[in-house]
Amino acid sequence: MHITCSSCGTTLSVPDEKLPPNQVVNITCPKCKGKIRVDTRELGLKSAEPKKEEEAEEEFFSGYEDDASPLEFFEEGVKLAIVLESDDLRLSDITPALDELGYKAIQPLTLQEALSKIRLHPFDMIMLSDGFDGKGLDGNPIINYLNHLSMSVRRKIFLVLLSDRFKTMDNMMAFAMSANLVVNPEDLPNIRLILKKGTSENEKFYKVFMDMLKEVGRE
Repeated sequence: MHITCSSCGTTLSVPDEKLPPNQVVNITCPKCKGKIRVDTRELGLKSAEPKKEEEAEEEFFSGYEDDASPLEFFEEGVKLAIVLESDDLRLSDITPALDELGYKAIQPLTLQEALSKIRLHPFDMIMLSDGFDGKGLDGNPIINYLNHLSMSVRRKIFLVLLSDRFKTMDNMMAFAMSANLVVNPEDLPNIRLILKKGTSENEKFYKVFMDMLKEVGRE
């Protein structure tokens, strides 16, 4: 079906099967970021047959096959961060900050390359900028992939999201976006201090969490 954004006039083509039946949903316009209200109760959409887990995973990765370039090898104990940002001015703040915090920064040029590397190697930190490689954060394949990981693997990855619509270190927004930290790009000159505080609080939280698991015999 075709949906038109009332704010900017952009027309979107959305497959019927992607919309939940008998519900009122809000879709974010990729151009102006405005909300488009769609009432599927008026469209007569029928519920689709639920997909098997294997089929859903195959569909998800269909457009993001591994690239041919292998991941570099690094010395044992080196903390790795993958930075998905294409703005050189922002990178001039991010890269030195990561270096000072002891991270080796990897900068893929595309989401396809990034997914390939993330699937091959356990990164300690992932920094994802809104709009990188033409993709917004809503429905982003990197976030979707991380959300498919087991909790034991996911909690070892510190996910940082960069967007103009965030207030830096907004914990509720970070929780809603399945991230560890959200940062407004205007605060990137202070990114070293922000990351240091965010990772420190994350380590303290999971230390308490792991201690509790040990107490109940689940670790």
